[in-house]
Amino acid sequence: MAFHSAGGGLSPGNPIDGYPLIRDGEIVTQPNFDQLCINTIRTLSIDAVQQANSGHPGAPMGLAPVVYSLWHNFLIFDPADPNWPNRDRFVLSAGHASMLLYSTLHLAGVRRVDRKTGTVEKELAVSLDDIKNFRQLGSKTPGHPESHLTTGVETTTGPLGQGVANSVGMAIASKWLGATYNKSGFDLFNFRVYAVCGDGDMMEGVASEAASLAGHLRLSNLCWIYDNNHVTLDGPASWSFDEDVMTRFIGYGWNVTRIADANDLMMLARGYEVALKTDDKPTLIVVDSHIGYGSPHKQDSYEAHGEPLGEAEVKLAKKSYGWPEDAKFLVPDGVYDHFREGIGVRSARAYETWNKLFADYSKRYPELAGQLNRIKGRELPDGWDQGLPVFPADPKGMATRESSGKVLNVLAQKIPWLIGGSADLAKSNKTNLLFEGAGDFFPQEYNGRNIHFGVREHAMGAAVNGITISGPRAFSATFFNFSDYMRPSMRLGALMEINPIYIFTHDSIGVGEDGPTHQPIEQLASFRAMPNMTVLRPGDANEVTEAYKVIAKLTHGPATLVLSRQAVPTLDRTKFAPASGVAKGGYILRDAEGGKPDVILIATGTELQHIVAAAEALKSEGIGARLVSMPSWELFEQQDTTYKESVLPPSVTARVSMEMGSTLGWDRYVGAKGKILGMHSFGASAPLKDLLKKFGFGPEHVVKAAKEVLGR
Repeated sequence: MAFHSAGGGLSPGNPIDGYPLIRDGEIVTQPNFDQLCINTIRTLSIDAVQQANSGHPGAPMGLAPVVYSLWHNFLIFDPADPNWPNRDRFVLSAGHASMLLYSTLHLAGVRRVDRKTGTVEKELAVSLDDIKNFRQLGSKTPGHPESHLTTGVETTTGPLGQGVANSVGMAIASKWLGATYNKSGFDLFNFRVYAVCGDGDMMEGVASEAASLAGHLRLSNLCWIYDNNHVTLDGPASWSFDEDVMTRFIGYGWNVTRIADANDLMMLARGYEVALKTDDKPTLIVVDSHIGYGSPHKQDSYEAHGEPLGEAEVKLAKKSYGWPEDAKFLVPDGVYDHFREGIGVRSARAYETWNKLFADYSKRYPELAGQLNRIKGRELPDGWDQGLPVFPADPKGMATRESSGKVLNVLAQKIPWLIGGSADLAKSNKTNLLFEGAGDFFPQEYNGRNIHFGVREHAMGAAVNGITISGPRAFSATFFNFSDYMRPSMRLGALMEINPIYIFTHDSIGVGEDGPTHQPIEQLASFRAMPNMTVLRPGDANEVTEAYKVIAKLTHGPATLVLSRQAVPTLDRTKFAPASGVAKGGYILRDAEGGKPDVILIATGTELQHIVAAAEALKSEGIGARLVSMPSWELFEQQDTTYKESVLPPSVTARVSMEMGSTLGWDRYVGAKGKILGMHSFGASAPLKDLLKKFGFGPEHVVKAAKEVLGR
């Protein structure tokens, strides 16, 4: 067997069973390909971290046998088509160990998929050059796995706990797809989800929420592999973490098994077989491992966790593996073939069988097959926007959460794969799908479209991301103030360029008597600051309908839909511009006579009614006001300069904005000479009418501000 190396010569090593070595200038091979592949994963990871002078070598060194065993012997994942809908999902929740995943993707020969077209290309998803460029600008091997950059990375991980929580959503998606689309003789969806996690994941609250939900739902297709290496970044795990994880998970309703040695391939196989045979609950496999395995001075030490080993220690580690000490990025002959003969052959057979099955399914159930093709292509059904509610003018109107519920129920009937739920607030959020056949997603009853996440906002956000990644379009719902619990998941949704729908109600001090603990102030500004997040705060029922039309068409970014608890008038669109202007983010709701305003009044959401009333008052005093509805800054900023200046002409500097939230950012639309009416403190517990008076919201405050900016 010959060696291929990117640099460095071959040098003597200390052989142990199954390792290649050099003796008297000749290569001698001992026939243990398993160990050879495991150590290729280890050394590629070590070399990449060392060359980058940045990264986490210890976990890949310890976990290489665990991941190798899974990929080589059990995972159903065709490297030739990484987008195959029924592939098993592998999630590296311990994202700092990213080289473990990159090395495995490379050796398995996973092909690159063009993200825009979905076309499988000839190039590898992760080439050897990509590994050499680990953590470098523009590489496909960033410090933590990013799914939008690297094919084979199922979800973006790094913030601990997120990956395992995503995996719960993936398992939900598998169960729902199977219950919805499988037919007798056509078992199209039964994919399993495996997630590797560590002590940090176990400490994060989101993982606990997710584990609790998975146990409750009896997601038997889910397996977490816990790297129990007793080390954290600061030092021994015992400094901060000594709970009985196994007992905790038994309490969650999981099946729990333990493997005493991460290098014991036979016991690892038995652990995975246990997971495969368990049909009534998820499985936790606790694996005792050694971080930095093979490093003479850093094994079992935090020093192997978050920094390169150092050139001298790299050589010593390679020597302990019986590896050529000076060889870098070495892939011995036969390693690629061995991976191909394992995961490649096994998965190709499964893939071929599935494709034949789907072809027959398409003939028997053409409508359902068409839905599945649209799911894969992120396409909407024909006529999806037909029959959405159009609300008649009504001075009393309704809360935008009410109109949202009506629109959502119609939309979900048009898009059969739209599923989701609330964090125990569905009746308040108005997100229950109530039409015939909607049903509930319960343990062992997986075809329902209403998911009951319980009071687990953080896990809900991550699970909704996981569902969306896996095919179905998913939504979540809770009070806007509790978006603080969901923010990390929402940020990753935006980073991954996926399209979940995050629905929030009770959007301002309009919450009233519940007080400042439940009254969002800074949340709107913070989500507007988040890249690739489309925020919409509609001002009446018809703007809600139009907001959903925008959201439905999003394919590469999430939406945050912000809705009111209190009623707002439904505007008479024969007197005001069509609500379809929502698609442009901001539009002229009604102009001053002759299209020459003295002042421009801008608002979002429930405050739209106040600028409408203020304009009437100003008109009676001879002041012409242009009304601008601005439900989405992000959409408005996507318009060209000509359009934006047609709505907010630079020549009109007298401007007033009103929004019951933080004023941060409004200066870009109001300008230096305008006036911003908003919140500068937390709210208070009181009836809404008293809060409006105390904090200065209402038509009279708009009129006063308009006169001030006009100098009258």
